[in-house]
Amino acid sequence: MDLQAFFPYRLAVLAEQVSLAVAPVYATRFRLSRQEWRILAVVGARAEISTTEICRTTTLDKMQVSRAIQSLEDRAIIRRFEAAGDRRRKIVALTAAGRSLYRRIVPLAGRREAAILSRLSPQEIAQFNATMVKIAAAAAELRGGAGT
Repeated sequence: MDLQAFFPYRLAVLAEQVSLAVAPVYATRFRLSRQEWRILAVVGARAEISTTEICRTTTLDKMQVSRAIQSLEDRAIIRRFEAAGDRRRKIVALTAAGRSLYRRIVPLAGRREAAILSRLSPQEIAQFNATMVKIAAAAAELRGGAGT
């Protein structure tokens, strides 16, 4: 097998390259780790979210989410509390400082995304997005099946 031509490897390399290209937006200026940025982005898009949903949405494991949430909580960027009626379920929301930080980073991240995609036409971007949806659906089907 030629690893350089193997689709899952090429996709992982591309994802890492894109992630590294976006990292300066949140890492250097705002001192956020990749995990903290993902959580900030997910929580910022909602009023509140459960820690279980954060794991599912960000594809981070439970330990990564727990550590990043603790760090963000220590910096007063997020607050964590028990869900009404279920003390085992933890909910996360941005603090006022967290909301302000989110509002400052999102436009910068959007500009970085636009710069990365600037070599593609609008049609190519639409096709790429549609292709990603199809690939994700195929992968989900395989994960749910016996897998070969």
